[in-house]
Amino acid sequence: MPDATPKRTRKSFEPTLQGPLHGVRVVDISRLVSGNVLSTLLGDFGADVIKVEPPSGDPLRAWTDEGVSFYWKTYGRNKRSLVLDLRQKTAIDALLKLIKKSQVLVENFKPGTLEKMGLAPEVLLEVNPDLIIARISGFGQDGPYATMPGFGSLIEAMSGLASRTGFADREPLLPPFPVADMVAGVFGALSTLIALRANEQGISHGQVVDISLLEPLFSLLGPEAGIFQLTGKVKPRVGSGSNTTAPRNVYRCSDGKYVALSGSIQSMAERIFEVIGRSDLVTDPRFRTNADRIANRGELDKILGSWFEGKKRDDVLELIRAAGATIGPVYAIDDALSDPHFIEREILIDVDDDDLGTLVTQNIVPRLTETPGGLRLAAPRIGQHSVEILELAGLGHDEIETLIRSGSSFQDVR
Repeated sequence: MPDATPKRTRKSFEPTLQGPLHGVRVVDISRLVSGNVLSTLLGDFGADVIKVEPPSGDPLRAWTDEGVSFYWKTYGRNKRSLVLDLRQKTAIDALLKLIKKSQVLVENFKPGTLEKMGLAPEVLLEVNPDLIIARISGFGQDGPYATMPGFGSLIEAMSGLASRTGFADREPLLPPFPVADMVAGVFGALSTLIALRANEQGISHGQVVDISLLEPLFSLLGPEAGIFQLTGKVKPRVGSGSNTTAPRNVYRCSDGKYVALSGSIQSMAERIFEVIGRSDLVTDPRFRTNADRIANRGELDKILGSWFEGKKRDDVLELIRAAGATIGPVYAIDDALSDPHFIEREILIDVDDDDLGTLVTQNIVPRLTETPGGLRLAAPRIGQHSVEILELAGLGHDEIETLIRSGSSFQDVR
């Protein structure tokens, strides 16, 4: 029988594409995840992102699986690479010339580092009065913790995320991938676009965008501060359950596969009770309202868990979806790769890759009908575009040669 699974779309990099941010030049001197996420989002929609790397390369390149830097391939796309050793004055001078011809600078050094490099915001704004300086740090540019190391794991702990993740009788859980950095990168891209819009409207000129890893992640807790103020109670960890709705959990089926179930409104909960053959629960005082169900979550989960354990995952998905209730399978990455929705919506696509031949990667997010983003450039080799960028900055042949001879820069000509 032929495989009915649709094939992933294959997309080519098209260097001549012009997205809605065409004409915006971004100089990214950040390292690792947060700044790269920010600049990738801008680059995906047409900004000319110049990635300034030390001679050893962005440390993100060293995050490898089986010797392949998938993080770099993902967050290095739609960028050009310039090598500059910013410990040397000639490199700093070259950077300032480039900044003069750019609209955005992205950095995520420890607060005070930019100032020590001679690149304080007042210096940069004197060079380019309209410059947007996006500064990402762990705790922000000021405050008692400003100079503390701001790695994402610390932020995920201090933001409240870990304390709300996991089970009440076990330790708090940190996420297995850099959530704090990724969220800060998204907020950073949004903030940069707001600042650029303010420039366009003449509301302001250049300014500093102060993005901490802490505040965007903390904001995801929503109203919990106000709830604590009123009740004086800290919400406990509830595993895959919820403090605000029930039923809501992950359940194991007879084939060992899992589903996620949510009855976040009354009609959904009642439909679920009907499907499992327990219409009596609709009027049971333990489960009659959402508040009742939350108070008796443990008993409800036992009832639902017992029903799920007796049926295969595909069967329960069909039954509960047919009733108009909300349920979905718990996916690992291999499930997503073969899911027809992921494929037909082009959530995952294939692109050409120099190392792998074909790279399966995430498509551009978000989707815009009239001004979509595009794939222009594959993640570059270290220093792949150094000479052309230095020429763009206004450096002459002799100046470029001096930088290269001194080890402050180089051109990868492979």
